Amino acid sequence: MQTQAITPENLARSVIAVPPLCRDQSLRIDPAENAKLIRHIEGGGVTTLLYGGNANLYHIAVSEYAELLDMLETSAAPDTLVVPSVGPSYGNILDQAAILKGRDFPAAMILPAVFPVTEAGVKASVRAFAEASGIPAVLYIKNEGYITPEGAAELVQDGIISWIKYAIVRQNPDQDEFLSKLIQLVDPKMIVSGIGEQPAPSHLLKFGVVGFTSGCVCVQPALSAQLLIALKAGDRSRAESIRSQFSALEDLRNGHGPIPVLHHAVAGAGIAKTGPHLPLLGPLADPIVAEVASAALALRNLPVEV
Repeated sequence: MQTQAITPENLARSVIAVPPLCRDQSLRIDPAENAKLIRHIEGGGVTTLLYGGNANLYHIAVSEYAELLDMLETSAAPDTLVVPSVGPSYGNILDQAAILKGRDFPAAMILPAVFPVTEAGVKASVRAFAEASGIPAVLYIKNEGYITPEGAAELVQDGIISWIKYAIVRQNPDQDEFLSKLIQLVDPKMIVSGIGEQPAPSHLLKFGVVGFTSGCVCVQPALSAQLLIALKAGDRSRAESIRSQFSALEDLRNGHGPIPVLHHAVAGAGIAKTGPHLPLLGPLADPIVAEVASAALALRNLPVEV
């Protein structure tokens, strides 16, 4: 696992995979199956892993958090950057910060709470995390009203933000007043598009953000890596052509929930056994699971031009 401070070059070198967390039938973290998934992602040329929403860390017990960190430290390759998450509650943020303190993770993402939240409270929690953990935070902006561009810039100026994951969904990602303001106040090289392949061409080519996160990269990492290469080259036509190949699985994620669909997709494609969902999530209906497996297997088996 890479332990150096995260730089814009780190963020730009790879798609940022956001994997599910594999569990066994008793809901325990499964190191062997998680290692299979990590090897699959790394085998496609992806060297950055972000464990957050797709891993359902919203509901992880603090009592198993050290076990999660141990597994991530030992499973990732030496040059793979790994970012865990904390939160979303303030109590979890502080308890997990104490567990992270003294470990080698270069940053951790704070999962965004939805209610009850004020911007002043969000800023206070980020500052408290940085002080308690000794590492900078990844600021995850997922909804309007969580923090303003000005508030995000204030935290960046404090020197406690490693990077920003921007994930507010827009009907037209080319039209985004919030992101337009954010890139005026914060270096775009600190901002990552956080909604998968679909808005990545707009976010990287129009707004100049440094990279993108993806869940579907866990199924077909080599193709997602080719999308990043096309975007770095400014080739929007090729980027859109590649992006469209993720549409079938992404449409299922949009329709039935991004976290449970990806969880079933990784298993359905034969990559790793993800196991049952950790509550408060539950399984999808069998016909949907079958549809997800079919789309995931088709995506995994796509030929990739290098």
